[in-house]
Amino acid sequence: MRAERGVEGAGGAEPGEAVNGSRPATTDVPAPGPAPDPDPSGARARAARSRRFPAVTQDTARPEGSGRAIPGAVSAPARQWPMLSVLAATAVGLLSTAFGHPRIGCLIIGVALIAAAVMRRLLPSVGMLAVRSRFTDMITYGLLGVAITLLALVIEPKPWLEIPFLESAVRFTVR
Repeated sequence: MRAERGVEGAGGAEPGEAVNGSRPATTDVPAPGPAPDPDPSGARARAARSRRFPAVTQDTARPEGSGRAIPGAVSAPARQWPMLSVLAATAVGLLSTAFGHPRIGCLIIGVALIAAAVMRRLLPSVGMLAVRSRFTDMITYGLLGVAITLLALVIEPKPWLEIPFLESAVRFTVR
């Protein structure tokens, strides 16, 4: 009756009647039923039960370097000693190169990468030095280390390693 007169919300509201546009005060209104399933074939339900991609993430994987190299009682830098040693050697090699000794600097960097490959092969856990699978890490670190070491050995002037076909290959390429 109040809605007919346009006095909605004036005075006391009767049970089940809206006051100022709010929801009814009583809870005797039945809840709406489930919405009709737009996917009657059930493909969405099968995808939710998939073992490959769970619908809700339950947990996250521990980081590779989190306490795997050395037990958790030791600080994080001590657990990362393989990665830190390779980074320190690389920094020394870069500084040596910057101060005018490119052959020595490249040699240090190459040896550091070869050492990373050896550590990845021999140590059971190497912290953040483990980026990919053990095999892939060993091949990547090893090939880069050998390539940089060979580069250091053939740097001009007066290379420490003479490769017979290298000079003709460079002349053919540079023409």
